[in-house]
Amino acid sequence: MAMWNQLLDRSLHRLIGVGRLHVVDTSGTRRTYGPGGTPEVSVHIHDRGLPRKLLANPELALGEAYMDARLTIAGDDLPDLLALLLMNRDAGRSTAALSASRLLRRRLRHMAQYNPLARAQGNVAHHYDLSRRLYELFLDLDMNYSCAYFRSSRDSLEKAQAQKKTHVAAKLRLAPGMRVLDIGCGWGGVALTLARDYGVRVVGVTLSTEQHRLARERVRQAGLEDRVDIRLADYRTVTESFDRVVSIGMFEHVGAPHFREYFSHVRDRLTEDGVALIHTIGRRTPPGASSPWMAKYIFPGGYVPALSEVMAAIERERLWATDIEVLRLHYARTLLEWRRRFEANIDEVRELYDDRFCRMWRYYLVASEMTFRHLDHVVFQIQLTRRQDAVPLTRDYLYHDHD
Repeated sequence: MAMWNQLLDRSLHRLIGVGRLHVVDTSGTRRTYGPGGTPEVSVHIHDRGLPRKLLANPELALGEAYMDARLTIAGDDLPDLLALLLMNRDAGRSTAALSASRLLRRRLRHMAQYNPLARAQGNVAHHYDLSRRLYELFLDLDMNYSCAYFRSSRDSLEKAQAQKKTHVAAKLRLAPGMRVLDIGCGWGGVALTLARDYGVRVVGVTLSTEQHRLARERVRQAGLEDRVDIRLADYRTVTESFDRVVSIGMFEHVGAPHFREYFSHVRDRLTEDGVALIHTIGRRTPPGASSPWMAKYIFPGGYVPALSEVMAAIERERLWATDIEVLRLHYARTLLEWRRRFEANIDEVRELYDDRFCRMWRYYLVASEMTFRHLDHVVFQIQLTRRQDAVPLTRDYLYHDHD
């Protein structure tokens, strides 16, 4: 075991060039890495086999060790630990194990992201068919599970989510009576808002049985059954034409091998003068691969795309990209609000599941927030049309009622 401790020691000396990390191993030996400053974090390794696992598959092993309490953090300061690691990664620091792991995942990513209909449904069920109550404990009242839009630092989560829907609706250029396809409609918040506030008719599709059940229940309660049709279906099975297509927080589940297939369906569903708005997490870097921990425990089959690979698929499907907006720290703020609510209700989460699940979910929320805050994640909103002049030639209409 001394050999693995020595190898981990060398790796951490290479990795930590920003901030300071203190590590106490199972023998009680304390080692310090980094030049100092913030973040400064202390961790304690309780499993003698963990150094070997951290060297073999660092990103997976770290998340699992936190989940299992085989690695603990002073003050349970997971945000600062992940911020420290991601800030060093963004500064170009790495180790042989990290570099080899990322190279292998990039080479195998098309296999990991292959999402035919049967596999897609299983991947969705893994995450979205958890207890409805879990999501009620940390989402806003309208159950929006995607990036909010904060116009002010004083905005509540509820206000920011409402602003996101207003922003999306403005980009869709809605008019009463239009038919809208909502790909990945979640619990129905966007579909209900568009039908109620803009007078459109919406077909929403989801592969989650839990989302489908609640969304249909909400439609009935709102008295909008004549305007909102929620289907338990894959978007690839929809055949009708629509004036508008909207997809919020679903494209991350498509997978790189299916990008052209996705945009082919978007094009085919749109009328000749139709407009689509795709809202997705993205990366500011070239194409990469998914976190092995996220892929195993949170979003199997998921992938955060680079804009370059998204645009390559759009170009091949002969669609016009009429507007592209990059939302930067909005999702970091959204995730912070979710985490605060999750932690405030963690006793109830523990009653639904167990301690390990609570640590797993906290790791997911913190890691996601820190990736937006300190690494390379952003949100892309891509407006697409079949015709060059389907939307105004300036962006004034998004903020002023000039037309």
